[in-house]
Amino acid sequence: MTVLGIDIGGSGIKGAPVDVKTGEFLEERYRIPTPSPGKPEQVIEVIKQIVDHFNWEGKIGAGFPGVVRRGVIGTAANVSKDWIGQNLAKLIKDATGNKTTILNDADAAGLAEMRFGSGKKYEDEFVLFLTIGTGIGSALFVKRELWPNSELGHLKIRGKDVERIAGDGVRTEKNLSWKKWGKRLDKVLQTYEFLLNPDVIILGGGVSKKFENYGKYLKNIDAEVIPAVLRNQAGIVGAAMAAAESIIID
Repeated sequence: MTVLGIDIGGSGIKGAPVDVKTGEFLEERYRIPTPSPGKPEQVIEVIKQIVDHFNWEGKIGAGFPGVVRRGVIGTAANVSKDWIGQNLAKLIKDATGNKTTILNDADAAGLAEMRFGSGKKYEDEFVLFLTIGTGIGSALFVKRELWPNSELGHLKIRGKDVERIAGDGVRTEKNLSWKKWGKRLDKVLQTYEFLLNPDVIILGGGVSKKFENYGKYLKNIDAEVIPAVLRNQAGIVGAAMAAAESIIID
């Protein structure tokens, strides 16, 4: 089965048709920069352009950076707060004519990584998946079942969101060395471990391909810590999976 997966981000909106049985893209990913400030009408116009680019008719799955319940946006990170309360599933269907499933973007990426990536070997474990980019997204899996909308990047340590402590955006903004950033990430992971006690922590997002540069500084974690392998494809693949399998986040 083929589904159009779309990953909505603060800097870019990406899409590709996905073979949901293999997790492979069937055409090259198409990306359009997210118009500032990312208001609903702006994002819907970009999504329509992506649908038109692929001449798509069929199911669509889309990941959104915020809490999602039954297609309705509950919070909005790195896009306009005008999204809160909007039914994104209905907006996309009205704009494109295609039935659409919406879920949190990190949950989407986690679903893909658990099915096709580093997480596929873990059947009974409690897995914490993190996607580290400008911010930090999270997804929790207990015996492979998704517990949605965890949004642990907004957990506060000493009054500051952890994504402002150890997101990759902070590393770039402050020009931190991998050692300094790795030690920051270590402290964040310690906090997650204290609260959740996961068996495994999978680190996704763009920094997953640089794991050898900072993994050695994650010294105080009892959980197994490993890099993701799907990287920036994960959100698109997981969104397509959610639509194919009719995963509705309550």
